[in-house]
Amino acid sequence: MTGWREFDQNPVSHSAAHHLTTIQFLLDEFGYARVSDVARHLGITRGSVSVTLKGLRQRGLVVEDKHKHLGLSEEGIRIARGIRIKRVLVQAMLRDLLGIPDEIAEQDACKVEHLISDLTAEAVSKLLQKIENGDTPKPLHEFIEEMKKESSGSKSVFPSEEAQQFSELLEKRRTEHEDK
Repeated sequence: MTGWREFDQNPVSHSAAHHLTTIQFLLDEFGYARVSDVARHLGITRGSVSVTLKGLRQRGLVVEDKHKHLGLSEEGIRIARGIRIKRVLVQAMLRDLLGIPDEIAEQDACKVEHLISDLTAEAVSKLLQKIENGDTPKPLHEFIEEMKKESSGSKSVFPSEEAQQFSELLEKRRTEHEDK
């Protein structure tokens, strides 16, 4: 069993994932992000944010302008977007397929969003889309074999346009459900 060795191969830690996705959220919502905004959003000190951001800057994932506004590099954007999409997909799978209450599904998705491989996330997306489209009339074992064939050896860049659009649809539905 060597899977534990792969744990350190993830592009970012859990904490760094939250910093990247928070910066992206703040940029999308307000058009800017500062250390104090990230700290407030995450409920931690500015000092803690600064320590994490130093490492992310050194890795070229976060940039800062002369006004102390934070941004993400192309790679930072790619990683943040992938993490967000993985969170949405895992949460939907747990909630919609396994019946996990939304609050727990959200917590669990948060725990694994930065750990699952792109291949796994893409397979989850395909599975959820097939179910969403009512494309599961075959006996379960045939359906699973088909899913395995579609996922095996796939080297596509995650997220595919299809996975991104589907995660946006799932986010929209979740927001509409919460507003009720």
